[in-house]
Amino acid sequence: MKLAGLKSVDGAHEESIYALGVVSLAAHPAGALAAAVSLDSYVRVFDVDSGSSVATLEAPPSEVWGIQFHPKGSALAAAGGGSGSVKLWDTEKWKPITSLAVPRPEGARPDKTGSGKFVLSVAWSPDGKLLACGSMDGTIAVYDAVRMKFLHHLEGHHMPVRSMVFSPVDPHVLFTASDDCHIHIYDAKEKSLIGAMSGHASWVLSIDVSPDGMAVATGSSDRTVRLWDINTRASVQTMSNHNDQVWAVAFRPPGGTGVRAGRLASVSDDKSITLYDYS
Repeated sequence: MKLAGLKSVDGAHEESIYALGVVSLAAHPAGALAAAVSLDSYVRVFDVDSGSSVATLEAPPSEVWGIQFHPKGSALAAAGGGSGSVKLWDTEKWKPITSLAVPRPEGARPDKTGSGKFVLSVAWSPDGKLLACGSMDGTIAVYDAVRMKFLHHLEGHHMPVRSMVFSPVDPHVLFTASDDCHIHIYDAKEKSLIGAMSGHASWVLSIDVSPDGMAVATGSSDRTVRLWDINTRASVQTMSNHNDQVWAVAFRPPGGTGVRAGRLASVSDDKSITLYDYS
C-alpha cells in the first residue's frame, strides 16, 4: 500500500454564511447532501450540486463539533461540545430525535468548572447498531444506536479524542485519534482495546480507514499525513505536503468495498486541500 501525491487545491470557493469557524463537514451516503457545523451552534445542510440550503438546525446551548450521517442516511449525529451530549436529527423532516447525555466514567473526578463532559467527535458503525463519541478527557462513550441506550466507556487515551471511525468491514472495530499522539483500535462492542499505533510527533487530529479496511490514514498537528498498515500496526508512509496542522483526512471508495485503488484527501490550516492516489 502506498500514497502518491496528486495535487493541491488552494483558494477554494467560500461561502460566508457562518458567524464563526466551520469545524466539521459530513456527506450524506447518497451523495446529494452535505452538512457543515460551526462554532455558532448551527448545523447547516445543503445541496451539493446547487449549494442551496436544505435545512438549518439549531444545537444550543453549546457549539457543535464532529458530525456524521447514519450509514443509511436516516439520521444525523452531532457531537455537542460543552453540552456534554450527542444530538440526533432525522433527515426526512430535519426534526430532533433525541439528545444522548454522555455520562462520566465511574470514579471520575468532576472537573474544576463542575461542568459535564465536552464531546468532540462522533461515529456510527457501518451497520448502524453502534454510536460512539469521543470526549475532551480521552474517554469514548458507546451507545446502542437502535435503543438509544448508553452501553459503556472505552478507556486508554489520556487526552482529547478528536476523531474516530469504524471499520467498514467489521462493525465492532473502532479506530480513534487523540492528542496523546496515539491511534487506538477498540472492539467497541466487547469494551476492549485490541491495538495501538504511534509515530506522530504531535496531536493526531484526524483519522479515516480505507474502503477495504486494510489501511488507516491520519493527519496531525505535526503537519504530516501518515498511512498505517492495520495488520502490522505500523506506519508505512509519511507525507509532508502541508505546511501546517492537518485537520481532516478522508478516503474515497473508488468502486465499492474491497477495492484497493482509490484516492485520499487531506485538509490543513495552510488553507490547502491535498489529494493522493492510494494503492
